[in-house]
Amino acid sequence: MKAILVDDEQLALDFLERQLNKIGNIEVCGKFVNPLVGKEKIIQEAVDVVFLDIHLPEINGLELAEQILEEKPEVIIVFVTAYDEFAVNAFELNALDYLVKPIRAERLAKTITRIENQLPTLPSECSYETIKIHMNIGSQVTIEEETLHWRTTKAQELFLYLFQHREQLLHKSVIVDLLWPEYEPERAYSQLYTTIYHIRKTLKKFHDHFKIENTTEGYTLRTETIVFNIEEWENGIQSAPPLNKNTIDHYCELMKLNAGIYLHKYDYWWAETERHRLEQIWQKTAFQLANWYQDHGLMDEAINWYVEIENRQPEVEEAYFALMKIYAARDNHLLVNRQYQELTKFLAAELDILPSAYITKWYQEWKKKAVIT
Repeated sequence: MKAILVDDEQLALDFLERQLNKIGNIEVCGKFVNPLVGKEKIIQEAVDVVFLDIHLPEINGLELAEQILEEKPEVIIVFVTAYDEFAVNAFELNALDYLVKPIRAERLAKTITRIENQLPTLPSECSYETIKIHMNIGSQVTIEEETLHWRTTKAQELFLYLFQHREQLLHKSVIVDLLWPEYEPERAYSQLYTTIYHIRKTLKKFHDHFKIENTTEGYTLRTETIVFNIEEWENGIQSAPPLNKNTIDHYCELMKLNAGIYLHKYDYWWAETERHRLEQIWQKTAFQLANWYQDHGLMDEAINWYVEIENRQPEVEEAYFALMKIYAARDNHLLVNRQYQELTKFLAAELDILPSAYITKWYQEWKKKAVIT
């Protein structure tokens, strides 16, 4: 196992090297007090693990770590820090990721054992041709049907934010204000670097397809050979030929790609605009399908789509009204009443309003005719 050590104190580097030599099975192929020179060596060398001090004078060790992982995502980073509660707790690093100064031999030995156990299982070059990202209500983000497990909720949110704005430069100051507005700048930026580090770790096996580029100003998420279900759905709807008997099945298959509201499970205010935009497209298409089936006398299929609209967007009155008229034509008084009652109940509970006047007028006139009949 080859290691490179980076610390701004020469004595600390020499001490760590001696401790590693006592353990054996590890070759120290470089020690650097200058972190930027150390970074270049790490990128150039075939190295397995980097022992990296968090508190460096020229650059934050956490930021340096994610710059290293940008170039070499397979490298294991072990942070070294003087004991302070901020470093251990706020950075939320796991046992493999940090050592507290002064480094004890037995603690270092445990870390080396964990590294040795991890090295054989490091994923090889990703062989996926395409990766599907599913973001649906009631589910986690999945890649090739594998659920991603995030170290922190902030790591999950930052990845989703980067993904929504993929191929765009997102300024670090904007991200910090979004995710850690209550923190002092130094602590907020440390949280940012740590979170980017955890995202890189989570995406390590898919590094051929996700690349987080780091600049002085901010980050850009680049993607390669990604098939994103929502994007595939939207592009398919926009490029689809006019709706007719030859294309109706194609439209129905496309709609299966958007089976849940975009990021509905996550309470991210920054996703609201995109969620609303996508739902407007979905609603328009769903009504087109329902209306087409109704116009062609395929009432059961039309009912299914109106019910789907109700379930997904219960505030949309037109779906209830369409069902009321279909059930009235079938003389199904029970279902007409139920639709009006459900609409009234939802609007009162969620929006504190009554159904639109034209719907209430139609319903009252229908009730009079139904009583006479």
